[in-house]
Amino acid sequence: MKRPMAKEAVRVFLDSNVILSGFISDRGAPRIILDILCLKLPFLQGITGRYNIAEVERNLAKKIPDAIPVYKQYFHELNLKIVPLPSAEEVLNFSGHISGKDVPVVVSAINGKADFLITGDKKDFGKLKMKRDYPFMIVSPSEFLESIISEIVKSLESEGAHR
Repeated sequence: MKRPMAKEAVRVFLDSNVILSGFISDRGAPRIILDILCLKLPFLQGITGRYNIAEVERNLAKKIPDAIPVYKQYFHELNLKIVPLPSAEEVLNFSGHISGKDVPVVVSAINGKADFLITGDKKDFGKLKMKRDYPFMIVSPSEFLESIISEIVKSLESEGAHR
C-alpha cells in the first residue's frame, strides 16, 4: 500500500460515498480525508467527477434537503478539481467491467489522472481492486489514510517549524 510521495501532488479521486459520509459524519476516515483536503496541503490534490457531485446532491436532496446549503459552503473549502462527465463512448468502452452506475466513476478517475480512487463501496469496487490494469490504486478511506498519514504529519511538522 505504501506509495512514495513525489514532488508533484498526489491526486486522490473521491467517490460519492466518501464525500457524503464525510459530510454527514463528524468522525471516521471519510471525514478525516475531507478535513485534510481543507488544509490545502501542497502534496495532495483532491478530485471528483461531475457525475459524483450530481450523485451526492441527489442523495442529499432526497435524505437531508436542509443540509444542501451547508454542503455547498463546505464543498467549496475542499478545493476539489472537478472532472467533466465522461462521454457516452468512454462509458461504453468500460461497460461490463463494473456495475453500470460505477462506470462513470472509473472513467472520471482515469480522466482526472488519479493516483488513488477512494471509495467505501467494497461490493462493486472490490473486484476491480484485485485487477492491476487501472492507472490508480483503489483503496478504502482508511487504507488511504494509512498510506499517507506519515506525509501529512511531516508536512504539518515542517509547516510548524517555519512559523
